Amino acid sequence: MQRATPADLPAIRTFLEQRITQTMFHLSNLDRFGLDGDHPYAPSMWFTAKGDEVTGVLTIGKGGMVMPALPGMEFEDAATVLRGRDIAGVIGPKDQSRALLRRLGLDGVLMTLNRDEPHFDLDLSRLTVPDGAGLLHPLQDADRDEMIGWRAAYSEEALGMAPEAARADGEKAVDQYIEHGSHRVLMHDGRALSTTGFNAWQPTAVQIGGVYTPPDLRGRGHARRALALHLAEARDRGVQRATLFAASDSAARAYVAIGFERIGDWTLALFSKPERCDG
Repeated sequence: MQRATPADLPAIRTFLEQRITQTMFHLSNLDRFGLDGDHPYAPSMWFTAKGDEVTGVLTIGKGGMVMPALPGMEFEDAATVLRGRDIAGVIGPKDQSRALLRRLGLDGVLMTLNRDEPHFDLDLSRLTVPDGAGLLHPLQDADRDEMIGWRAAYSEEALGMAPEAARADGEKAVDQYIEHGSHRVLMHDGRALSTTGFNAWQPTAVQIGGVYTPPDLRGRGHARRALALHLAEARDRGVQRATLFAASDSAARAYVAIGFERIGDWTLALFSKPERCDG
């Protein structure tokens, strides 16, 4: 594998954009934080190629998150790149992520999150916006403390965070969501009903993350309406596709109801502490 330089990025982008439903984190983090940048999500990239055509990309965030885009299953090459590094986890398509974890000997280590989720895709021309209560608002229109509490609850429920860490994450995340304009809240008569957001974005595609409805408001269609309204807003800006991963059966049903179709499975494997990769 070759380490990517700025001169390699056009060919790498072409490869990633051809698989955009599986590579949104690669592309969005590259745009937001820059190649080899200082932010924990800033990507460094290695790639394989045949001639001028890129055939695989391994992305490693500065914080240690590993993201394979290796349809040719170049796991020996990936193991060589990762040898001697501390990695925080592996996320990506299930077939690639699970195989890479096995090759690295890390599939049995202690994890805070170790889950395979159904992966969905939607051509926004097929989006269905359901009727229901509430209109979409910028996140700052809701009570900040309430939104922090919702994000903390989401982090505990969906990401397996401990309560104290989840609260700290919630405070940081809500401020970032407001700064980037990436999240929305469904509100009715001044009451927040559900949140929705994008955790990665490109000019033609978005990836959904942070959909949350508190337990006492679930089962009323609020999440699907919030998400559909947010996607309609993105569609009106020229976005053509949306992708997401479902953390529960009820979430999956909500996504299917507005037009999403399952295209595979996605692995989220987050280690309880950084693990040294011996290759």
